[in-house]
Amino acid sequence: MAKGMIISFEGTDGSGKTTQIKALSRYLEEKGYMPAILREPGGTRIGEEIRSILLNSDNTEMASLTEMLLYASSRAQMMEEKVEPLLKEGKIVILDRFFDSSLAYQAYGRDLNFDAVLSINLAAVKNIVPKITFFIDITPEQSLKRRQNATATDRLENEDMSFHYKVYEGYKKLLEKFPERIIRIDGTKEAREITNEITSYVDNVLKEDIR
Repeated sequence: MAKGMIISFEGTDGSGKTTQIKALSRYLEEKGYMPAILREPGGTRIGEEIRSILLNSDNTEMASLTEMLLYASSRAQMMEEKVEPLLKEGKIVILDRFFDSSLAYQAYGRDLNFDAVLSINLAAVKNIVPKITFFIDITPEQSLKRRQNATATDRLENEDMSFHYKVYEGYKKLLEKFPERIIRIDGTKEAREITNEITSYVDNVLKEDIR
C-alpha cells in the first residue's frame, strides 16, 4: 500500500463488532496486508487507565462533559502513540470505535453540543478520519437480549433504555450526516453474510486506493 488507512467499526454493545473486526483482520491478512487492531477507549497504557475510569460502574457521578473529554483524551493518546505511526508505515488500522462513538454517546446521548464534541474530537485525532466506517445496526432491545447473559456490565451499559435509544437514534443521524463514509450493516443477519458484505466494501476501497 502506498499509504495507510483507518477502518472503524461502530454500534451498540452486542452488535457483533468484535466478531466482524476479527473476521476482517483475517481476511486482510490472507490478502497480504498486516492490519493492526485497536480498541477505544484504550489502545495504550494511558488510554487503558482512562478506560478503567470511564467504564467503572461506581463512577455514576461523572459529568457528561468530563466523560466526553476523557474519551477524547484517550483518543488523542492513541492517535499520537499508535495510529499515526502505523499509518505512516502504510498499515491498515482497524478501530473498535472511534470519534463517531463520542458523537453518538456524548453529543446525542448526553445532549452535549454536537459541533463542540465534533471540534474537540477532530482536534484529538488531528483531523484524521476513517476511510470507511461500518455501523453494525441492531436495536437497543436486540443489544440487551444479546448482553443479558453477561457476567458484568459497565457504567454505560447500566444506563436506562431511554439513553440507549438516544444513542441509537444518534447513530442513524450520523448515517445521514456522513453518507460518503459511514456504511450501515444490518446486524441481524448471519455473521458470515455480514462478513461477506463488509469485505466486499473493503475490497472496493482498496481498489480505489491503489489506482
